Amino acid sequence: MPTLPWTVPNRPPRDVEVHVFASRFETRTLWGALKFLARTPSVWRQVRGAPGAYGASLKAEPFRRTFWTLSAWESPEALKAFAHSGTHGPAARGLSAQMRDAKYAAWPVPSDALPVSWAEVRRRLT
Repeated sequence: MPTLPWTVPNRPPRDVEVHVFASRFETRTLWGALKFLARTPSVWRQVRGAPGAYGASLKAEPFRRTFWTLSAWESPEALKAFAHSGTHGPAARGLSAQMRDAKYAAWPVPSDALPVSWAEVRRRLT
């Protein structure tokens, strides 16, 4: 699966600080990676309609069993509401046994600096 391009569900206002969230997941097995991929479309649809979502992208390296996410939010509360609602919550709980490693990072960014580069995401997560 190629990288899902930066998608902007809601345009952020200019010159405001937004909440960027990135994650890196590594599954235990290739089967776990396939399960992750199978759940991606429904979660991606949820992101595209999420209140407070200013952008999102996913980089999948299924044969390395590694997945990177990048998203920008109006606030930490908007991200939390997304994570605990819709298909994301059940998908995350359903995949937890498949995970070998997970890393997370969050930081503020000016809205005019979106999207953040994958190089910056990697730097913050490794």
